[in-house]
This record gives sequence, C-alpha cells and structure tokens, in this order.
Amino acid sequence: MLLNAFTLLHVLISLVGIAAGVVVVFGMIASKLLPRWTSIFLWTTVLTSATGFLFPFHGFKPSYVVGVLSLIVLALAIYARNSKRLAGGWRATYVVTAVIALYFNFFVLVVQSFEKVPALHALAPTQTEPPFKIAQLTVLVLFVVLGILATVKFHPAVTPQLP
Repeated sequence: MLLNAFTLLHVLISLVGIAAGVVVVFGMIASKLLPRWTSIFLWTTVLTSATGFLFPFHGFKPSYVVGVLSLIVLALAIYARNSKRLAGGWRATYVVTAVIALYFNFFVLVVQSFEKVPALHALAPTQTEPPFKIAQLTVLVLFVVLGILATVKFHPAVTPQLP
C-alpha cells in the first residue's frame, strides 16, 4: 500500500514536471523567462529523478543511468540559470540542458506507457519492436527540433530572478 502511494506521488510529480517543462520550452521559443513555471519545472524534475532512486532495488536498470544523467543536466541548468544568470554561453547551456532534462522525462514516459498501457504493451511487449522504436525516435526528433528552436530564439531581455 505504501509503495503504491509513493508510486502515485512519483508519477504525479513527474507529470507536473513534464507539463511545466512543455510550458517552459515553448516560453523559451517565445523568448520569455517564465520564472515560476521554470522553477516548477526544474524542481519537480529534480524530485522526479531523485525519487526514482527510492524505489526497491532489484538489480541495475537503465533507468538509473537516465536518473543520474538527468540530475547532472539539471544541475547544469540550475547553475546556468540561477548562478550565472544566463550570461554569455550560459544561456545556451541552460536551454540545452533544460530541454535534455525534459526529453529524459518524456523518454521515461514513453517507456512506462509501453510497459503499463495494455494497448501499447500489446504493440511492443519487449520494447524492441518497431512501434516502440518509432515512438522513441519521434520523441527524440521532436526534442532536437525544439532544442534548436529554443536555443536560437531564447534571448530574454533580463536575467532570471528566483520567484
């Protein structure tokens, strides 16, 4: 029962992070800072990655690699935004790392969807089948395009302030 509640909390935090991240990325493309959305995105995404390590350990899984990588890019994004105030190359560092962190969340969302949603699981029960690969490739291409757009267009007039 406690594990089910923790799983639900983890999923809800993750979904909030994904939703806020989508708002933030489209804000970047519009060259808007959106400080409150950004804080929600960054901290819920940190919580998502951190809480992922609190589930019962049953051998090494690729999700641990994604979690560690996510925390690394999030640390860079937070440092670029809050400490370096997006100055110089830190603007691009922030954009790229924030988009990568959101991509990692979407990557895991696709994996979990193919594991937990019966219709998707039937299409790719081992996640080596073409529907799974096509879904992941589509998500990757989408995030590469969004990352390029955000990097090119995000030039906020002021440096970020914490809300």
